[in-house]
Parts: sequence; C-alpha cells; structure tokens
Amino acid sequence: MSVINNSTKEMHCKVVYYGPSLGGKTTSMQWIYHKAQDTEKSDLFTLPTEIERTIFFDFLPLELGEIHGYNTRLHLYTVPGQVIYDTSRKLILKGLDGIVFVADSQEERMEENIQSLKNLEKNLEQQGMDISEVPLVFQYNKRDLPTALPISEMRTALNKWNAPDFETEAQNGKGIFDSLNTVSKSIITSLKSGSFN
Repeated sequence: MSVINNSTKEMHCKVVYYGPSLGGKTTSMQWIYHKAQDTEKSDLFTLPTEIERTIFFDFLPLELGEIHGYNTRLHLYTVPGQVIYDTSRKLILKGLDGIVFVADSQEERMEENIQSLKNLEKNLEQQGMDISEVPLVFQYNKRDLPTALPISEMRTALNKWNAPDFETEAQNGKGIFDSLNTVSKSIITSLKSGSFN
C-alpha cells in the first residue's frame, strides 16, 4: 500500500521482485540501480543471508509523472529465493503495490519457478491479498541460454492471469526496464482509479 509524504509531496510505492533462487532478481535490480540517475536514488542496501541476499533501494523515476500533485517514488525490493527464508519473504511483501515475478527460463528450473509462484500466492493470501488484483508483471529471464524453454511454455506454466510479460536477459539489461515501467504504470493506474485524494 502506497504511503503519502505530504511534506515532500511524494507518494511512496513498493515493488517486490519475487522468484526462485538465482533466477535474476538481484541482477535485475542491480541493473536498474546502476542505470538510475544518482540524484534520483538512495543508496543500495544489502541484507546478506548464507546463500542469497535481499537488496533494496528507492528512486524517483521522473517519467511516471504526478498523481494529484504528488511525485511517485518507487521502493524496489528483492526477496530471498530459497524457501528456508519464507519468513523474510512474508515481511518484504507487507505493504507492496506491485510484483515483478522473475522466472528462470531454463527447462531444469521450471519446477522451482512453479513452487516459487505458489509460495507467492500463499504468502499474499495470508496477508489478505489476491494475486489477481495486484499489479503483476512476469520476467522470463535468461532467454539467451540454450536450455531456455519456448515462451509459449513459460506462459502456459506460469502466467494464468495473463499478466504483462517480458523476455529478459538481466546480465545485459535486456527487457529489465520494460517490466519495471509496465508494473509502475499499472500501479499508477491503480492509484488513480482508487480513492487517493
């Protein structure tokens, strides 16, 4: 849920990058961070675990414009991909406005994608949220690898909500901003149609 700061005339929105371990969540966010203007972003914070890390930062993407005179500041978070960090995942999901689900396109990782997506649905339900009502975008990452499944198979297995989706290569940034821009615009549309005053 977005937070309004009247003193700075900013609306703060939270986007969470979710998906299986080593699927490209952190790499996607690092790409965004390094391409965002220094004057528009905070420091990049990292919370390491034994295997993975959670990273987060916020920035003010100027192209999103204003809502009722308020600029929109995005707060981007990744969740740890491994199931043993489910408590951390639940905490990070609190108060979210949008989700980018980063799926690993490799055939051998499909079961992990499916399990991570089911875990996302369950964790949202426990917070009283329905995944079909949250701005959601899919990133089918690692499209450049020879073991990548066809996009049609990725969509059939994962995207039963017919959410916007993008082929990405997080290592070189391909498609990364497309998914962020799409989820951001979906959040803005949702806020404009809501009861914000």
